[in-house]
Amino acid sequence: MMNWNPDRPSRRTLLKGVAALTATAALPGLARAKEAPARLRVESRTLEVKGKAAKVYGILNADGGHGLNKVFDGRFAASLSNGISEDTMVHWHGLAPPVAQDGTPMLSGPPLKPGETVQYDFPIRATGTHWMHSHVGLQEQLMLAAPLIIRESATPLVDEQEHVVMLHDFTFRSPQEILSELQGGGGAHAAHASGGMGHGAMDHGSMDHGNMDHGNMQMGGGAASAAMVNDIIFDAFLANDRTLDDPEVVQAEKGGLFRLRVINASAASNMWIDLGELSGELIAVDGQSIHPHRASRFPVAIAQRADIRLQLPKSSGAWPVLFKAEGSTGQSGIILRAGDGAVSRLSDQGEMQPALDLAMEAQLRPMGKTPDTAVSRVEMLMLTGGGSNYKWGLNGKSSMHDVLFNVREGERYEVMFHNMTTMAHPMHLHGHYFKVVDINGTRIDGAIRDTVLVPVNGMVTIQFDADNPGTWAFHCHHIYHMNAGMMGAIAYANAA
Repeated sequence: MMNWNPDRPSRRTLLKGVAALTATAALPGLARAKEAPARLRVESRTLEVKGKAAKVYGILNADGGHGLNKVFDGRFAASLSNGISEDTMVHWHGLAPPVAQDGTPMLSGPPLKPGETVQYDFPIRATGTHWMHSHVGLQEQLMLAAPLIIRESATPLVDEQEHVVMLHDFTFRSPQEILSELQGGGGAHAAHASGGMGHGAMDHGSMDHGNMDHGNMQMGGGAASAAMVNDIIFDAFLANDRTLDDPEVVQAEKGGLFRLRVINASAASNMWIDLGELSGELIAVDGQSIHPHRASRFPVAIAQRADIRLQLPKSSGAWPVLFKAEGSTGQSGIILRAGDGAVSRLSDQGEMQPALDLAMEAQLRPMGKTPDTAVSRVEMLMLTGGGSNYKWGLNGKSSMHDVLFNVREGERYEVMFHNMTTMAHPMHLHGHYFKVVDINGTRIDGAIRDTVLVPVNGMVTIQFDADNPGTWAFHCHHIYHMNAGMMGAIAYANAA
C-alpha cells in the first residue's frame, strides 16, 4: 500500500511520476506509451479474513501489484500467463477489443490452460476506470479480478490525489457448492421462491443458506413485496482485500481534492457508497465522464464503476468511506486521513441497507453529445426465471451463448429490458458502450455505460451502435444468475 507522507515530494510532483495511484497493495506505476507489452499473471494467493486464511486468486503485474494502470496510447498490449492449476480466461471489462481478444470462453476461443501464455494487442477507445476478471465458471467469486485504469495523460488535468478501491463479497464456502445447493432446491433463494421465508433479521455471520430470513427482502405492498434483494450470504465484504477490522488508511492532504475510483468487483452484491460527513461529485460512471452530480451516497451495482471527486476539509481529520451491501447489514470501507486525524475503530456491521434504485441513474447526464442516428430496431429482452430450481434466463430460456438477436454493422439499436423476476439484474453487453435512454417509460439523455441495473419490475432501455463485429456475450453480471442461465449473445449478420 502506498501511503502519502507530508515529508515526501508534493502531490503534483508525484502525480507526474510513476506512482500516482494505488488499487490494492502495490498497484503498478504508469505504463508509458511505446513500452513493451505489460506482463500479467493469474496467480493463487492467500488472504487473512477475520483471522482465518483463505485461498483466493489474483491478476498480478510484473511488479507484483494488482492489475494495470497505464496512460492512454491508443492500444492495449499485454501478455497473460496462467499460473493456477485450472483453465482460466480474462475479460477486459470496459474495453471493446475484437471479439477474439474479449476473453469469453466459446465466443473468444479456448480458455487458457495451466502454464500457458497468450498475447493481447488491440486498439482501445475508452480511458477511465475499468477492470479485468475471469469469465470462467465461478472464478470471479474467488477474486480472480484486478483494476484496469486507462489514464487520459501522464499529467492529470486536475491537481488531485487519486485512489482506486476494489470491492469484493467474500465467502469461505466453495462457490460451486453454493450454486449446487441453490440449483438443488436448497438455500435461501429456494425458500424465498416457494414463499416460505419468515420476517426475522438476516444473520450475515451464518453460512447456512437454508436459514436466511426475510431481512434481505423488500418490504411493502404489491409485487415488490415478493422481491429478494440478495440470495447469497457472505462471510465478509472487502475493500482492497481488507475488512473494517483492519481497514486501509489513506493519507491525504488537508483541503485537497481527492478522487476515488471505485470498482464493484463483487460476484453477487450491489453496493451503496456512503461518504458519511463528506459530500462529493460523481464525475464518471463505468469509465465514462458525466456532468458532476453531487451527493453523499451513490449506488454502484455489480460490475459498475464510480469516480467520485471530494474536496477534503482544511483541518486534520479522519473520514470513513463505507461500502454497504444492499439488503444487508454488512459493510467494508477505507479511511481518508488528513494531518494527524484520529482513526476510530469501525464495525463491519451497520444498518440494514435498502435495495439500489434508479433515482440517481435518471439524473445522470453524459459529458458530450451522442451523434444523432436513427434507431434501426428496438429489441425486447425479458429477464426471466428465478424459481425454486434457481434457473434464470432471457426471454424465458436459460442458456449460455444462444443468440438473442442479430444486428448489422453500422446501425443503431435499442434494447428494452423488462425484469419479470423477483431480483434485480446488472446487465452487461460485451464489446460495446451503450447509452441509457429510458427508465420505466420516461425518456432520458442518460449516461454512457457498459453495465446497467434493472430493478424488480423495472424497464430500462439502452441504445448502442453496432460498430464491433462478432458474436458478443450479453448477460447478468450476478455470477450465480449468469451461471444458472441468464446469459445470451448478440451476433452480427452480413448485409443483404
